[in-house]
Amino acid sequence: MIHWIKQKGPIVSLLVCLSATISLAQQPPTGQMADLRFGGQVHELDSKLMARKMPYWIFLPERYFDKTESGRQYPVVYLLHGLTGRFTNWPELARLAEYLKEMEMIVVSVEGGNGWYTDSFTKENDRYESYIIRELIPEVDRKFRTISEREHRAIAGLSMGGYGAIKFGLKYPEMFVLAGSFSGAFGAATLDERTGGSAIARSLEAIFGPQDSETRKANDLFDIVRRSSPETIKTWPFIYVDCGTEDFLFQNNRDFVSLLVEKRVPHEYRQLPGAHNWQYWDKQIEEFLRVARKRFGLIK
Repeated sequence: MIHWIKQKGPIVSLLVCLSATISLAQQPPTGQMADLRFGGQVHELDSKLMARKMPYWIFLPERYFDKTESGRQYPVVYLLHGLTGRFTNWPELARLAEYLKEMEMIVVSVEGGNGWYTDSFTKENDRYESYIIRELIPEVDRKFRTISEREHRAIAGLSMGGYGAIKFGLKYPEMFVLAGSFSGAFGAATLDERTGGSAIARSLEAIFGPQDSETRKANDLFDIVRRSSPETIKTWPFIYVDCGTEDFLFQNNRDFVSLLVEKRVPHEYRQLPGAHNWQYWDKQIEEFLRVARKRFGLIK
């Protein structure tokens, strides 16, 4: 059982059997298994920061291979998976190939392990945040015809990945024009073994360190938003948040959005019928891609 805690405010305890929820979340929607081969490629990056090869999946538009458009560049969306997931989840468990047919953009599905998209407090070679920002994104820009400016780059994710995507948007605003979360686990950096008492909590402590660590503070989304000045907030990307009303993280999402409202952070929030599963995320990624197209200026 775990408790999600909103730091420096009323304690919000959501007692759930997370392992059962994760098991459910990894099941694909019935009859909606995407073909990983459709328009997608798996690549490996020989990461110095991670001291190992890191895989990623990339979708390239059909016109990318048209010789008459060999000089055309495309905006990019990075997708982050959830806890216990892997980089193939988005193309395998959502209908990405179908949704992307008419969307002239590149999509990259990132490998994040169970590292909460954070440079680990205890493991030297689990530096997921630095890897994505300093190695993966520059590699994609070098190898593929991307539009590498901020105005044409977005990031989004589910659950653990929702936390990671919003964190990247707040910490690296010069890199993203849009950051999105589906069922985001926004309280991750405030949870430890004492408050949760579970294996999940202990693994989080290994990543974020003790409750008073600088790693916790630097990765606590509530604290980042709460202490940010209006001038800093003006530099942030547009924030997109949605969560199912039956999701065990629903209140955690509402608490975070309330803080965005309080701090006057430009954002869009949607609460819709749904739980913490791929039936919900499959629907929401299609909508997020439409939002990204508008932000990129591909549609009005």
